[in-house]
Amino acid sequence: MIETVKSAILITCFVFIMMLLIEYINVLTRGEWQQKVTQRRWSQYILTALLGATPGCLGAFAVVTMYSHGIVSMGAVVTAMIATSGDEAFVLFATVPRQALIITAALFSWGITIGMLTDIIIKGGKGNWSKPPCKRLALHEEETCVCLPRGQVLSQWKKCTPTRGILTLFLLVIMLMVAIGQIGPSSWDWIRISILFVSAIALFIVSTVPDHFLNNHLWKHVVKRHVPRIFLWTLGTLFALYLFTEYLHIDLGDIVQRGGWIILAFAALIGLIPESGPHLIFVTLYVQGIIPFSILLTNSTVQDGHGMLPLLAYSRSSFLKIKFVNFLAGLIIGVVTLGMGL
Repeated sequence: MIETVKSAILITCFVFIMMLLIEYINVLTRGEWQQKVTQRRWSQYILTALLGATPGCLGAFAVVTMYSHGIVSMGAVVTAMIATSGDEAFVLFATVPRQALIITAALFSWGITIGMLTDIIIKGGKGNWSKPPCKRLALHEEETCVCLPRGQVLSQWKKCTPTRGILTLFLLVIMLMVAIGQIGPSSWDWIRISILFVSAIALFIVSTVPDHFLNNHLWKHVVKRHVPRIFLWTLGTLFALYLFTEYLHIDLGDIVQRGGWIILAFAALIGLIPESGPHLIFVTLYVQGIIPFSILLTNSTVQDGHGMLPLLAYSRSSFLKIKFVNFLAGLIIGVVTLGMGL
């Protein structure tokens, strides 16, 4: 039971650190992605696939925003939502990085294929199943967040806010626990070194960025919205598996082998949920070797974390249609890969 809690803490901490890095990079490149969108349709698919493959929700949010302003087609949104795995991507890279790269590459190529087919089918590829409510991207002059303010780092520490102090202490504690083997690998290997390396980068970011970044980009967005949910879902899933195997003596592997096609359909249905969290069940089962690659790939194809939620405010019709396309895409690739024994 203690090991279950430690595993949940490690996964959550790694996800938190990776989200911090993504937020930092996003702020550093503020607005530049808009200038790189070209009029060539194939470039849209590659761009949206790259944004979707970015772990977390930022890339998916960016694609939804571009679609709502008529910059990209509906097929491009389909591409992004197939390519993305939401917060679950962080967990995959934290636990099985090699397999995570394979899944990301598969979703990337499959997303581009289905996105192109979607635009071919719908009226000459203009992506107008549902007309975006805004035709022109509105630019708003906002205060620029400087990630490394020169000459202000020491003054920021002299007036250290509770947010900076709490996050700095948290990262130091995590690094210490990883270094002495309390969480994570019990010996020094590349996994422990990698965790400490990214933790050190996160510590540098927290120590140097202005209060605006800490409060608005990190604390309100990452810490308050994502971290509690990821920890609770991870802990709950690991605890359920612990009960099944240790006390209830339920052989989940045997269930999957006997009803693989049913589990595949269930994975696709769960993927329709527009929220990160429930899909961690399939990630955890795959990491433990209980379900095959095909079932995780099916769920990953259909689900998009909560990247599609902003689209509900723009067009509920587009939301439902994109979900339907991705559901079919997930079933197709799942049936093919499971039939191949993957």
